[in-house]
Amino acid sequence: MGIFMSIKELFKALYFVCSLQFLRMALLWNFSILFSYYPLIKASIFSQKLKSYPRCSPSSIPFKPVCVITGATSGLGLATAHDLSKEGYVVVIVGRSQQLLLETIKKIKDRNPDAHLKDFQVDMSSIESIIKFKTSLRQWLLDSDLHCSVQILINNAGILATSPRVTAEGYDQMMGTNYIGPFALTKLLLPLLGSSPVSSKIVNVTSFTHRNVTDMQVDEGIISGKRFLSSKQYPYAQIYEYSKLCLLLFSFELHRQLCLTERSNQIFVTAADPGVVQTNIMREVPASLSSLAYYVLDRLRVLQSPEHGASSIVDAALATPGPSGEYFFGGKGRTINPSALSRNSKLALELWETTSNLLSQTPFGVEEKQM
Repeated sequence: MGIFMSIKELFKALYFVCSLQFLRMALLWNFSILFSYYPLIKASIFSQKLKSYPRCSPSSIPFKPVCVITGATSGLGLATAHDLSKEGYVVVIVGRSQQLLLETIKKIKDRNPDAHLKDFQVDMSSIESIIKFKTSLRQWLLDSDLHCSVQILINNAGILATSPRVTAEGYDQMMGTNYIGPFALTKLLLPLLGSSPVSSKIVNVTSFTHRNVTDMQVDEGIISGKRFLSSKQYPYAQIYEYSKLCLLLFSFELHRQLCLTERSNQIFVTAADPGVVQTNIMREVPASLSSLAYYVLDRLRVLQSPEHGASSIVDAALATPGPSGEYFFGGKGRTINPSALSRNSKLALELWETTSNLLSQTPFGVEEKQM
């Protein structure tokens, strides 16, 4: 049985190695992370200063601030939840598994007994689940002694699926979890963010892999992922890149739209790129290959632990009010430029309208009209 499983794993690894998607990950993803580090290395060598923002403690807020973190039961989400609990935030932990949520609370409490935590079981690929969460969160805030508002929303949940899976709405699960879900959740929580007596922040966790998308067609087939589901070979690496670019385009478009309203000094939107972090996101890649990839990345000195990788997310969350529309990368409050395509305002608006039309055909459309 053991030999059979070993042979099976070997063939699975060979299949991955020979696929164009894995080669894309091995070559283009490594290039894009090194390209992202180039401004930091250049600034260090030539003693140049990158634009950076200091962290601001919430101690001056006259009430207990609330932070919502999706995908908080492992890796970056868990590390971020722990860091923000130490800063005095009431951390709302969002995850798919009730068992993992309970384990996460125990892990954080073991390290920080004073942590104020609340867990909600939510499937970020399900619009119905996200709507239920919004209702439950608001009711919990009303029933508690907390102010009925949210000060920080961190859209961290994300997956790398190597085989096609479909959500209840018929979307590709990776596009649903990494982009459509955060889009819907953010729009549903805008009233709670906007009702905060102090400025609030939205932090969207994106990825350096967005740099590999050099051209993008925006239509419902691409955004929902349905076009990818019909492909002979599931282009998982490209879908992941698309989903992270979409999240980035959404971030900048939301920033632009808020700047045109009275909320321009009330809600700030930023993107955070943690870089390469050793988490379980590669769990669907054969273990031998993911171990080899992490070994190579460690030799290149770009591999980080979740605790270290979370620094750019925490930087964005705690940055002094003002850095809306920025792209945090590399820790120490530093920001760099994302890809030129991600700054394409015409493309971002087209994506916003297409996604809104797509979601209008779901219960989200009814919910949004009632807001």
